[in-house]
Amino acid sequence: MAIRNVGVLGCGLMGSGIVQVAAQAGFPTVVAEASQELLDRGLGGLRKNLDALVAKAKLDERARDDILSRIRGVVGLEAFRDSDLVIEAITENQPLKNETFARLDRICPAHALLASNTSSCNITAMAAATKRPGQVIGLHFFNPVPLMKLVEVVQTILTDEKSVLAAYEWVQAVGKVPVRAKDSTAFIVNRLLVPYLLDAIRAYEGGLASLEDIDQAMKLGCGYPMGPFTLLDLVGLDTTMFVAEVMFDEYREARYAPPPLLKRMVMAGQLGRKSGKGFYDYSRK
Repeated sequence: MAIRNVGVLGCGLMGSGIVQVAAQAGFPTVVAEASQELLDRGLGGLRKNLDALVAKAKLDERARDDILSRIRGVVGLEAFRDSDLVIEAITENQPLKNETFARLDRICPAHALLASNTSSCNITAMAAATKRPGQVIGLHFFNPVPLMKLVEVVQTILTDEKSVLAAYEWVQAVGKVPVRAKDSTAFIVNRLLVPYLLDAIRAYEGGLASLEDIDQAMKLGCGYPMGPFTLLDLVGLDTTMFVAEVMFDEYREARYAPPPLLKRMVMAGQLGRKSGKGFYDYSRK
């Protein structure tokens, strides 16, 4: 099927990024939020990002205005009646996502693909909540969406192959690199990344080395762009712990269990960059 009109549910950090890349690639895009306040905040951030590109001469004003002209913000889901692809980017809550997919199924046209940007929830459960399980997939973008090239295209045991191919081609059309994965908790990247981050915390917790030396060792020894603690602070310690708990609940393997230090830092509100302090202190920067 040809995807011409795109819908995005949620205009937060991930949703607004998906809206930007879809509109930038030439797709008329509807973005929906639960309230006008959330919608205005998300679209304001999106415009700020585009203005920054203009200021850096990476985009001219006419191109920015063209991108914005392809974006329509709404409150509620009714505007998705004309969408060929709808991507859900709401909070990581399985019952809420299941309910949302059931609502989208009733509203969207029969041919539409329904996708989730989830990093940890069960896409099969979302598909089972609809009457079109063959057309439900995962499209896991990475933060920040406009810069990160990868998208995990996730196929459940219910997904039709033609739906996967249509989604795969659309991901390429918006300038991203798709990889295929099965609907198994954490998919490819987080399945491999999260245990590495948790092991780094355990190594520090056990007194192996300082934060700075562990970060430096992984950057210079493995060629990683940033060390594990810098990455943890960027992703958010609460986000990492949530994904780890979902993985541990699914697999019951000790390597997925959040270390005690991570739990205590989240309890203390030390979540990383977004709170001003995590493993490193950002309050003075």
